[in-house]
Amino acid sequence: MKKLLLTGFEAFLEFPINPTTSIAQSLNGEQHNGYEIIGEVLTVDFHKSGKQLIELIEQHKPDVIISLGLAAGRNCITPERIAINCNDGPVDNEGHKPDGEAISEDGADGYFSTLPIKKIVDRLKEEKLPAKISNTAGAYLCNNVMYHGLHYAKQHGLTIPSGFIHIPASHALAVEKNMPSWSEEDLLKGVKIAIETL
Repeated sequence: MKKLLLTGFEAFLEFPINPTTSIAQSLNGEQHNGYEIIGEVLTVDFHKSGKQLIELIEQHKPDVIISLGLAAGRNCITPERIAINCNDGPVDNEGHKPDGEAISEDGADGYFSTLPIKKIVDRLKEEKLPAKISNTAGAYLCNNVMYHGLHYAKQHGLTIPSGFIHIPASHALAVEKNMPSWSEEDLLKGVKIAIETL
């Protein structure tokens, strides 16, 4: 059976709950659309998160990589189009705040997602779940991890689909923070639909 590496993140900044944590954990070990899902939770650490993803790729040798992140304030699921070679933004969970530094000195300025992002958005809409392509993953850890995965694939000649999908806040997080939110059931359904689209 093919393997799908699905990553989420731990809680970060002012958000005490990260719904990608529970999604990665709940799907870990499941079989879906012909894939065995390997669900892992990454730290929010500019010095470690990308390396953790690469270690997981080398350990499991997945056929597909989907990384998930929380986009607090967005009201729909947004597959990301591109990752840029830049670390910037607020502090990570270890207190580090980059200032526009390159992720990789020898890497491309950007890498496009190799997931079928248009098909994923279309399928989600067919299932009445709001979705659209996002043209910026920012320059925080979500972009960092997406870049690491695509750069590694390029360096090693891997043709596996790889990319990043941002999801809205869960209702549990919206109780703590006033923002658009989805039920955990719909968030999980949305991720499963993305996997079915592969």
